[in-house]
Amino acid sequence: MKIRKAVFPVAGLGTRVLPATKAMPKEMLTIVDKPLIQYVYDEAREAGIEHFVFVTGRNKNVIEDHFDRMFELDATLAARGKKAEQDILAQNQPEAGAVSFTRQQAPLGLGHAVWCARDIVGNEPFAVVLPDELVLNTPGCLKQMIEMASSLGEKSNLIAVEAVPDHLTHQYGICGVGKRSGKMFEVDGMVEKPAKGTAPSNLSITGRYILQPEIFKILETQERGAGGEIQLTDAMIGLSKSQKFYGVEFEGERHDCGSKPGFLRANIAYGLKRPELRDGLIAEMKKYLGH
Repeated sequence: MKIRKAVFPVAGLGTRVLPATKAMPKEMLTIVDKPLIQYVYDEAREAGIEHFVFVTGRNKNVIEDHFDRMFELDATLAARGKKAEQDILAQNQPEAGAVSFTRQQAPLGLGHAVWCARDIVGNEPFAVVLPDELVLNTPGCLKQMIEMASSLGEKSNLIAVEAVPDHLTHQYGICGVGKRSGKMFEVDGMVEKPAKGTAPSNLSITGRYILQPEIFKILETQERGAGGEIQLTDAMIGLSKSQKFYGVEFEGERHDCGSKPGFLRANIAYGLKRPELRDGLIAEMKKYLGH
């Protein structure tokens, strides 16, 4: 099963990190020195994705600009002999025609955002990557999933899962666990935010998916669910009646950068992974911790 395209839903309002997102897309908030969207783009590219589909909304044009060439900046860097900076920009530059943008005109939920990409994705399996969730690991989460997908049938779907405390399962989409094979298992049912004490497991559905194109037909008529939005989990439950779903317990540390504590934690974690920043960051942290 070849996965060529990835969908990035980036139309959200980022209300959990206001006021930072009043005029700036949350996907452009920086972790150390790169915006969130760059991290997930890099993860997808590492996984072999060839076409990157961004579902945007109002006030998101800067994301499109980020993946475009800036001739004035290139010329200025060249004139000042800043080759290292030029090389960084060149590494981040997608190939011509590899990036597409489409609009989600109303905030109708993740499922609706994915449906908005239907004509660009076409009739082939695809990945969905949520930009406000980072996974710190090499290889990245999506590459792990695509490698596991290679051993499955052509009409298989995969979701990345992570264990959460039992008393918090009511806050997440949760999947049931069927037959296991190492870090992968057959999904035995899914439920969005189950009532306390009713969750089939403690494995939550996280922000990485590999889905078959038949999901679009279901999303087209999907009724609104939790929060009055069209939920992707509800559509996956519908698709699971005719196709297999597999859960992947990925290697790596997940960071929810859509919350303020998660955003701060991610900056620390990614900063500590940078050899040129690690010692200085530890020294500064010790000052604040009184050590």
